[in-house]
Amino acid sequence: MDQNIDKMRQDLARAAYAQQTQTEYVKVIERLRAKFERPVATLSRDQVRSFVDEVMARQRSASTKARDLAAIKYLYEKTLGRPEMVSFVRYPKQHPKVMAVLSLEEVNRLLQSIRHPVYQAIAMVLYGAGLRVSEALVLEVSDVDGERGVIHVRKGKGGKSREAKMSPALHGWLQEYWDRCRPAAPYLFASRTGKPPIGPSVREAVRKAATAAMIKKRVTPHVLRHSFATHLLEHGTDVRVVAHLLGHASLASTMRYARVTEKLVRETPSPLDLLPQRRQR
Repeated sequence: MDQNIDKMRQDLARAAYAQQTQTEYVKVIERLRAKFERPVATLSRDQVRSFVDEVMARQRSASTKARDLAAIKYLYEKTLGRPEMVSFVRYPKQHPKVMAVLSLEEVNRLLQSIRHPVYQAIAMVLYGAGLRVSEALVLEVSDVDGERGVIHVRKGKGGKSREAKMSPALHGWLQEYWDRCRPAAPYLFASRTGKPPIGPSVREAVRKAATAAMIKKRVTPHVLRHSFATHLLEHGTDVRVVAHLLGHASLASTMRYARVTEKLVRETPSPLDLLPQRRQR
C-alpha cells in the first residue's frame, strides 16, 4: 500500500472534490504505481513521462485524457509538492461539447415523469436553483431558508459556499416533499435510514424519466443545471447574475451556457426588417 496515495485521497477530500472525481483520480495513480511496482514518490521524471505518454496513447476521449493528466499533476504538485516532476505535462485540446438544453415544456414533462418523490425533489432543485448534483445531495434541512428565499450551498465546487436563489415555487415543492417524505435528519434528501442517494442513482432516475417523457435528447442531471442557466440568459438575466447563481468564479465558465439557441435565432430580426418600408406604387 502506498501511503502517498492515501495522502492524495485525503487532500482531495479536504479540497471538496466531487466523490466521483476523487475515485477516478485515485484509480489513475494506482495504475501509475502498478506500472512500475514502486511507491509513486520514488519514481523518476522519465518514468512519469513514460506513463503520461501511455495515457495520451490510449484510445480515449480528450476529456478523459485530460482528467487522467490532472490526477497526475495533482499528485505531484499538491500532495507531493514536486511540480517540476510534471512541468512537461500539456493537456490535449478539447472541442467544447454542445450540451443539450431542454425546453420549458420538456422540463415540465421530465419532472412530472419522475415518480420517486426524493428523485423528483432533487431534480426540482437542480433545475429550480441551478445546483450541481453533488451540491444537492449533501444539502441539509437547515440549508433551506424559506424566509429569505435562498438555499445555502455549503459544499460547492472547490469547497466554496454560496447562496442559491429559491423561488416561491421551488419552496412550495420542497415543503410538499418534506410533508410527504419526512427524510431522516440531517439531510434534506435521504431515506428513512438517514442515507442520502448517490449520484449514479440520480442519473439513472433522470434517464428513465426522460425516456418516459419521450425526450429524444440525452438528459443527465447536469442538463437540468445547464437548462436553468440557458433559460435565465434567454429571458435577459445579466450574465454576471447567472454566474453568481451558478457559483462560477469566472465569467468565462458562464459564457459556455450563453450559446446561440434556437429561441434567440427565431427572435433575432433580419437587417432587412430594420430598413424603412418601401412605398407601394
